[in-house]
Amino acid sequence: MNSSEAAASIDITKDVCPMTWYKVKMKLSTLKEGDLLEVVLKDGPPLKTVTTSLKQEGHKVVNVKKGEGIFTLVVKKG
Repeated sequence: MNSSEAAASIDITKDVCPMTWYKVKMKLSTLKEGDLLEVVLKDGPPLKTVTTSLKQEGHKVVNVKKGEGIFTLVVKKG
């Protein structure tokens, strides 16, 4: 799966919690169920908070690509 398949993309590498989840949630609200969102974020608290919150709200992480301290998630809106 690659970013060209995603309906939208968001880079939250410069944000800190709780803004990381808030921005992802707002971006997801603009998409239709089943659409893919690419999320670029830092390792650590942002990664843990965002992935946990996504699952709690019924979304699915369908792909994870790890870079150097940065992750790219592809999320399917649930």
